[in-house]
Amino acid sequence: MTSEGPPVLDLRRHAQQAPQRQALLCGTAALSYAELEALANRLANVLRAYKLTRGDHIASLLGNGPMALALAWACWRTGTILTPMATSLTGSELRYLVEDSGASLVLVDAACREPAQALLQTTATTHLSVGGDLPGFAPLEPVLAAASPLPFADEPPGALMLYTSGTTGAPKGVVRPLLAADWRGTPPFAADLIQLFGLGGSDVRYLSTAPLYHAAALRCALAVTAGGGTLVVMERFDSEAALGLIETQRITHSQWVPAMFQRLLALPAARRAALHAPAHRTAIHGAAPCPRAVKQAMLDWWGPILLEYYSGTEGIGLTMIDSATWLQRPGSVGPAHKGVLHIADEAGHALPAGATGLVCFSGMAPVAYHRAPEKTASRGLPEGWQTFGDVGHVDEDGFLYLTDRRDDLILSGGVNVYPQEIEACISSVPGVWECAVVGVAHATFGERPIAFVVPARGAESTDLINEVRRHCELHLGRIKRPDEIHLIAALPRSPTGKLLRRALRDQHTQTLAENSP
Repeated sequence: MTSEGPPVLDLRRHAQQAPQRQALLCGTAALSYAELEALANRLANVLRAYKLTRGDHIASLLGNGPMALALAWACWRTGTILTPMATSLTGSELRYLVEDSGASLVLVDAACREPAQALLQTTATTHLSVGGDLPGFAPLEPVLAAASPLPFADEPPGALMLYTSGTTGAPKGVVRPLLAADWRGTPPFAADLIQLFGLGGSDVRYLSTAPLYHAAALRCALAVTAGGGTLVVMERFDSEAALGLIETQRITHSQWVPAMFQRLLALPAARRAALHAPAHRTAIHGAAPCPRAVKQAMLDWWGPILLEYYSGTEGIGLTMIDSATWLQRPGSVGPAHKGVLHIADEAGHALPAGATGLVCFSGMAPVAYHRAPEKTASRGLPEGWQTFGDVGHVDEDGFLYLTDRRDDLILSGGVNVYPQEIEACISSVPGVWECAVVGVAHATFGERPIAFVVPARGAESTDLINEVRRHCELHLGRIKRPDEIHLIAALPRSPTGKLLRRALRDQHTQTLAENSP
């Protein structure tokens, strides 16, 4: 007698077993599992009507809503490869993604009218719009209404090809090989997240705060609907609205980036104290390093429900740490839960516990960047280890502590200077809300650090600069002290909360040019 394996979890399973269960809530849109399944099937049949077949690429430019999620499921059902694009990108950036991915069909939200025009100049042969008329684009609605809501007999599994954020250099598409055409099972993009974050089950009510074109947000949304829970999607992030949804929608799981935590903590004390969310049991966060003070403040407020992970679009490994463990090891992002951790020196040799070097993983499937073998090679080591490009160390018990991005290191007078170390020092100064440090060219030292500081409400500007300077003199070696300290209203970030250091460097360069004689 053989034992049965775990059940196959998929949107269709829940549409058949619990068709009226709520699958998705976003603004005024509310879809049951039967309705989400029907929309995904209609979209899949639209793709077939346009002669897309296994391995063809599709690019989408969609806001948060049912269409973004249903399209991902439709691509999974047709063997096609989906590249979601950020609605914050410029026309030239969007054109690059379509051309680089080789997309033959582009689906665009009509609200993205201006940047969408650039997509008409690409090699894509089919241009569809949804939600209104868009010059040069055929409306999706008529063909969608005519499409069958029923599944198709032959449904080879598709894939996502997500692009890295491109905070340094051009974005890179992460290639995932297609599974065998006859493969059937829980979609891989959902299976591991269901297990890691507890996203399976009809009792899960998940708040998605980020854009669904982001890797973590989209994959978690797919995991929730594969697992049978209810997905509550914010059309755009608002801290007050997020708290309201946690309360009124009885949210059990949520996902955040540190910049969102900071905006939540900036709400009036009375509103924060009034939060009543007994169902809220897991608050997942990642995507960027979380300052210790911010995380501690969130733990003091929400209790030990924070679950932090470290990973990336490439999926070559993952670490994770719960609140209780983090309080014992503040600053750690946890031990490896996917892959095996290694720290390597510049030559690619393994370093012992406690030594700082390049964070690498082994034991995972090799990753490749689309049409970029040189970029693929830059993220691999001779031993077969792979890296996201971060620097850090592992303690004797295998817990990882991140130091910085390798691309963000400042080489000053032959010495490696880590921006995060300086930022941690500056962030501890009373009156500093947040800060960022970047390296700029220097005639003598090659590069020197400069700091950008966002003052807290009510902080005195002149005094704050002096306090930051004095604090750095007390706690940082001379080579690490920033040459310049600039006050700034807000740090430039991507819509998913990643700090855009390149924008700070560009701003500094522009200021120098404007002030030069």
